[in-house]
Amino acid sequence: MSSPLTSVRLAGQQLALEPLTAEAFKPFGEVIEATDNAQHFTINQGFAQRFHRLAQVDVTTDGGQPAISIFKARARALPLQLSVLEKHPFGSQAFMPLSGHGYVVVVALGGDAPDMSTLTCFMASAQQGVNYAKGTWHHPLLALQDGDFLVVDRAGPAAEFNCVEVVLDEGAAASVKQTE
Repeated sequence: MSSPLTSVRLAGQQLALEPLTAEAFKPFGEVIEATDNAQHFTINQGFAQRFHRLAQVDVTTDGGQPAISIFKARARALPLQLSVLEKHPFGSQAFMPLSGHGYVVVVALGGDAPDMSTLTCFMASAQQGVNYAKGTWHHPLLALQDGDFLVVDRAGPAAEFNCVEVVLDEGAAASVKQTE
């Protein structure tokens, strides 16, 4: 049996794979999860708890509208060479797993290009979603098992221009691997 995923290599440097927490993820967006720290209250005659405003959907730039989609993710085999980061300049993008599996989140700060010195890797549990803030550099979805994700992002005018990709050169590319 393999051991848990614990690190990412970046040009020969080992980066820790951190647990996903709201505080650690704050520079990149919001963690979507039902915790006691979230505003919540009883609804539906006491048969449900509403965990309220867990993330801010920010998609209205240039006439954009929120769109709800489901992504059917295929598992990524480890070790995995990271070769691209992307950002969405006109809107936030939220992912919430629906299949009961954790996944890896890789993010970086930066403007026109990602600042690779801020590359951060998180292990998200099956009960945690992420909402990437508008303009946050991130790796495309990194599912470790096949599964579905509910996605809330931007549709509308200029939607085709709402994804900027940067291909990482081999010297900057990171690899995600399971450590023994």
